[in-house]
Amino acid sequence: MEDIKVQPLQDFVMLEAVEAEEVTKGGIVIPDSAKKKPAEGIIVAKAADASDEISLGDRVIYKEYSGTEIKLEDDTYLLVPSGDLLAKYVEADAIPE
Repeated sequence: MEDIKVQPLQDFVMLEAVEAEEVTKGGIVIPDSAKKKPAEGIIVAKAADASDEISLGDRVIYKEYSGTEIKLEDDTYLLVPSGDLLAKYVEADAIPE
């Protein structure tokens, strides 16, 4: 199969979900089925008219239950309107005072 690329349209961005392993204080690993859906992701593609505040590779926080899940080959991504992005992770000294 030919390598498939997706270019989001309008103001959408495509995210790869970031999942952190959760462990209780007692050391019990919480299974995926018991975890809340992650609301963080890394931007892997964005529409030309998406916000200039975000770039490919940025780790962002988005609204819970936002977006549409898509599957490409064996990977799952989320298409989210850039207006549903709430914040992005930056270096502490990059935040203006």
